[in-house]
Amino acid sequence: MTTDLTKLLQAPPTVVTVGADLLDRALTSQGATTVPVDWRPPVDGSADALARVAADPRHAAGNADAVDRILRAEPRWTDVVPAHEAVGLEKGQFLHAGPPLTWERASGPMRGALIGAMLYEGMAETPEQAEELGASGQIELAPCHSAGAVGPMAGVVSPSMPMYRVDNPVFGNHAWCTLNEGLGKVLRYGAYAPEVIERLRWMQDVLGPALKEAVARMEGLDLRAMATQALQMGDELHNRNRAASALFVREVVPPLLETDLDPRQIAEVVRFVNGNEHFFLNLVMPAAKAASDPARDIAVSSVVVAMARNGTDFGIQVSGTGDRWFTGPAEVPDGLFLGDYGPEDANADIGDSTITETTGLGGFAMAAAPAIVRFVGGEVADALDATRSMYEITHAEHPTYQIPILGFRGTPVGIDTALIVRTGTVPYLNTGIAGKVAGTGQVGAGLVSPPMEIFRDAVVALAEQAQPAA
Repeated sequence: MTTDLTKLLQAPPTVVTVGADLLDRALTSQGATTVPVDWRPPVDGSADALARVAADPRHAAGNADAVDRILRAEPRWTDVVPAHEAVGLEKGQFLHAGPPLTWERASGPMRGALIGAMLYEGMAETPEQAEELGASGQIELAPCHSAGAVGPMAGVVSPSMPMYRVDNPVFGNHAWCTLNEGLGKVLRYGAYAPEVIERLRWMQDVLGPALKEAVARMEGLDLRAMATQALQMGDELHNRNRAASALFVREVVPPLLETDLDPRQIAEVVRFVNGNEHFFLNLVMPAAKAASDPARDIAVSSVVVAMARNGTDFGIQVSGTGDRWFTGPAEVPDGLFLGDYGPEDANADIGDSTITETTGLGGFAMAAAPAIVRFVGGEVADALDATRSMYEITHAEHPTYQIPILGFRGTPVGIDTALIVRTGTVPYLNTGIAGKVAGTGQVGAGLVSPPMEIFRDAVVALAEQAQPAA
């Protein structure tokens, strides 16, 4: 022992620095050799819960199983089906984005989208009548996720709307999403002007049936392969779908031309899809939903299977806690605004589109799409740093979703609530921004952070079912 101590005292010192880097910088400036350790105390009130979850022998295996299921998914677009057939909606029933919500707690854009859906379904003749109907308690609201669906922004789905069906043959499950309306004054951003309703009816009568015929002739479309290619062409597949939408046009036009549809309608469809750089978003979202759903209901797994916002609340669902929502207040995104709009016009974060980040896309793939900063704000370096930081709170790198600028490293996937609470790092999300006044539409795009307490609450809930090691 004495000899060992002598060697220790005679050798050059090596210092381990923990936490804040001020001490590390001071020592290295004096020529000392340091081993910096990036350690931060866990979020307040979570230490005991983290220890109990980590001690459960099922925890690590459950997380590995959940992530493996997400990675093995092979989502394919297979059909277009009216919502009353797809998810069983009846007149007066509506799906919406995010965790459960009532009319009384609904934000401006959510109410606007519901008003528009009631006008579209012929339940009211004026916005005032629709608002009275909503306030009367005569409509039924449920989250899209409860019906195996997802919806961008307000995410409102009514019985007559056409929906994509996306299958995951590896696990035999499927997911649903409505079709993309384009940008500007659209229902998903809470707009309900006559042109919004007219467009929805055209989508029901022309766009939906045309795409249904096209995908039938294609015998399905491999969405994982298309997303993989789009990532290498500069998309991150949440707020930038320019390449993916162009690839979609390339795939869908030939089978459209083979149908017996009126050539003028085919031209309308192609013109509409080709003019909408966000068209693919409504396919990548159900692809992500179909990938994440098989990871549900794995005992003590702390892997996130859904992140969603309804314009009032931000909510997550975790593999080991079933369909339970953990919610906190949704924040107003920080970003760039359109025209004369500013932060005072912005609603709190809204939409199911963070299902993309849940499966390694969107904000988690920002490094693949440095041009996205022109849309959501920030610098190119920020996009690279965003992706790198997400490896700290995830369990794997996606084998096919790869980022060229990072040496084709796979995108970070398998968000772990326990890692979030332990490191204090929350998921990095980009998003569109809806106007807070019903009927306004989109006012910008930017970045947003979920509330830390929802991840802590999920860990505490997992700890309540944890079992000690034998």
